Amino acid sequence: MIELNDFYNEGFGWICRHCERELAAKTTQHSRLLLEGEAESKQPEMSTRALAKWADAAQRILVCPRCGISEPVERS
Repeated sequence: MIELNDFYNEGFGWICRHCERELAAKTTQHSRLLLEGEAESKQPEMSTRALAKWADAAQRILVCPRCGISEPVERS
């Protein structure tokens, strides 16, 4: 797995380290089943709002939509 300073990946997507720490300090942990199960709301909330997105089509730069931090990804 690629090692980055601002993001990490545990197999389901890149997560912003900074936002995850900030969000963990503000909330209590609930089961993902309670948060992501069959949502009765029209706007379900995922268990992490710190999930990063690719900034470019070539998938070379990750960006966090929450805080805006970005980092280039070098694949070896």
